[in-house]
Amino acid sequence: MNTYFKACAIVLLLFLQIAGAADFPNKNIRIIVGQASGGATDIIARLVSSQMSKELNQTVVVDNRTGAAGSIAASYTVNSPPDGHTLLLVSSSYAINPSLMKLNFDPVKDLIPISHLAIAPFILVVDSRLPIKNVMDLLNLAKQGKEPMTYASGGTDSSGHLAGILLSSLTNIKMTHIPYRGASPALMDVMSGHVNFMFASVLSAVPQIKQGTLKAIAVSTDQRSIALPDLPTVSESGVPEYSSSTWYGLLAPKGTPSDIVDKLSITAHNAITAADVRQQIASDGAVAIGSNAKTFQTFLNAELKRFERLAEISHAKGN
Repeated sequence: MNTYFKACAIVLLLFLQIAGAADFPNKNIRIIVGQASGGATDIIARLVSSQMSKELNQTVVVDNRTGAAGSIAASYTVNSPPDGHTLLLVSSSYAINPSLMKLNFDPVKDLIPISHLAIAPFILVVDSRLPIKNVMDLLNLAKQGKEPMTYASGGTDSSGHLAGILLSSLTNIKMTHIPYRGASPALMDVMSGHVNFMFASVLSAVPQIKQGTLKAIAVSTDQRSIALPDLPTVSESGVPEYSSSTWYGLLAPKGTPSDIVDKLSITAHNAITAADVRQQIASDGAVAIGSNAKTFQTFLNAELKRFERLAEISHAKGN
């Protein structure tokens, strides 16, 4: 009899899982974003949400909850029902934060990967009124100035902040970090001359660069950007050890049923690799990926270790 009831329970569980995936989603899906509207993470979220809405025949909305380098948004998602209707879209700062700050959630155990969506370089942009044409001009001006050179980022301990710390550490030049609540207001203050420079996401910076409101002097990755192929890398420009980039991924609260995770992973892949979406982010220098959950988990584990080492090397911990 016990064997019979166990078999019935297994069949019922499988039926409920299949029914759950078939019934999902049964209401609006929210993608929580920890950065302000207009920044690169927000841009990716809105592109993906629009395409996912078509894929799922259900409304997918973006909900910006800024602060603490994305940790407020992450905490909110952790405490949301694990039913697939609340997701978190993160940038590489998600892997940086555990090495730099105390979190009230576990980034490995409390959220589970859905898909690694895209990867992109930073663009080193400067106030166009400064007499700077390249990285060495920037570094020489920083050495000669009476006050430290200032750089903006989308928030303390964000990937843009760490990119600046790395440049300061490798060149042994003091630079003052000016944090903002998102990349968009940070870019605005670089353009207005309130801050000297910034490591901006290629997605948010390229439009302003093309309009001439921002001056780009270098790209942060080992390879040049496909959006700005004539722009040299930082390493080409006199800081050979320099390399930094940012990426974007989708996560869900732990306990989200595996069948729903699989459905979301396929949907996210289809969304980010859709021809118009892929072309749009490629024109701005990002590369669409759309991996499955398992591949993203492997990538995320490696990034957590990489940024832990980077934080130690650059003495960024506690800054």
